[in-house]
Amino acid sequence: MSQQHLTPTLILGLIAVYFLMLIIVSYFTGRKAGNAEFFLAGRKSPWYLVAFGMIGASLSGVTFISIPGVVGAGGLNRDFSYLQVVFGYLLGYLVIARVLLPLYYRLNLTTIYGYLEQRLGLHAYKTGAAYFLISRAIGSAFRLYLVAIVLEEFVLGPFGIPFWATVAVTILLIWVYTFKGGIRTIVYTDTLQTVAMLLAVILTIVYIGQAMETNVGGLVDMVRSSSYSEVFFFKGGWNDPNNFFKQFISGALITIVMTGLDQDMMQKNLSCRNIGEAQKNMYTFSVILVFANALFLTLGAVLYLYASSIGLDIPEQTDKLYPTLALRHLPTTVGVLFVLGLIAAAYSSADSALTALTTSFCVDFLGFEKSALNEESKQRTRFFVHIGVSVSLFLLIVIFHAIHNEAVISSLFVAAGYTYGPILGLFAFGILTPFKLRPALVVPVCLAAPVISFFLEKYSEQLFFGFQFGFLIIALNGLLTFLGLLAIAQRGGEHAS
Repeated sequence: MSQQHLTPTLILGLIAVYFLMLIIVSYFTGRKAGNAEFFLAGRKSPWYLVAFGMIGASLSGVTFISIPGVVGAGGLNRDFSYLQVVFGYLLGYLVIARVLLPLYYRLNLTTIYGYLEQRLGLHAYKTGAAYFLISRAIGSAFRLYLVAIVLEEFVLGPFGIPFWATVAVTILLIWVYTFKGGIRTIVYTDTLQTVAMLLAVILTIVYIGQAMETNVGGLVDMVRSSSYSEVFFFKGGWNDPNNFFKQFISGALITIVMTGLDQDMMQKNLSCRNIGEAQKNMYTFSVILVFANALFLTLGAVLYLYASSIGLDIPEQTDKLYPTLALRHLPTTVGVLFVLGLIAAAYSSADSALTALTTSFCVDFLGFEKSALNEESKQRTRFFVHIGVSVSLFLLIVIFHAIHNEAVISSLFVAAGYTYGPILGLFAFGILTPFKLRPALVVPVCLAAPVISFFLEKYSEQLFFGFQFGFLIIALNGLLTFLGLLAIAQRGGEHAS
């Protein structure tokens, strides 16, 4: 079938049908949902659904488009070097399963930042929760921004719909199917979206094989013999941004911080029935995630090989390689799969983020668990918080559209490095030391660490003989926070956790 048959109208129809499915799921899962179901699904989520659904939430629209694009870009994460980061993920998930999850379940937490209040006091608690709100809002805005610019260029452009309207409709659709059931709905919709995303990638590879007159085995052989298949980078030393040890350690830290210390990802785990099921979920999820990332990297190599075979110039912004080929150079079926996969990838992370941000604000800042308000009043307040979070994401995406000039994957991790660092430092201090803190100095320390990290990273080549921190900026930021907290510690306190 000719690609020209995949019209913007057809794409919009596909998106409409897809969202109708999500809204139907949300209707059945959210009919009798109160705050307990919105926040933690009544702690009754099946662990296997959580495990599979978390794949989509972890990969997101960033992975769906950016990871295939960076394979042949020649810079950070070139070829299959991103797998070095993914192998580091496994170590990070082991730490989460064996150290953090038992801690969270033992304290019976609704939001994980409640640990900071019990262990280090109110100032540390509010600081950690505030950094999460900033971190997750930035990360979610980047992910949705990526989807919005693809929709604008490839789908809505012919209709003359402005960018801000695309963003507004995108966020409105998320709000519609999450506002009632919250995490109870997310567990099921994420599972559906993970299936759609992985099927899209697998079938896209199959169809590209057909277009290149070979089968999947032939494609695999082509990838292995190509210049894109190198996985391990040891020779360049620490100054190489793709150095194995640098990437592996970064992957472990990214996982601990952006999953284990992130309310969005942990909220799903805390909705499991008990610690045993939550750990089974984490182990299963981590193994599947390795294969899923390998699949995306294979897709990236295949896309570059196909582009070369038809003489296509690679887009300057490599994020656009997959959509360009899928929507303009491959059969209509591939375009349909791409649209469904992109929407699934984007919304499987954005919907849970919207729920987690709402949960954190209600529990950590409005004090829902200690409030004397009745259930009806809390639900009404939560409703308006949910709207406020949605509007905030809309404004962030519009701002990004005006100033963004980097690959989305790099921007996401750079932003996360500076905002998640203090969270890492706070949790590390609480877990690894027996000390209390001087409350008045907690906020200054947690503000100073990211600023110092920024300047050390900016001038790292001059200061450290060519060394660049890259993803290790999270470790530096967390270490500076930890040392700062150690400097303001009250000696002689008992470990309260």
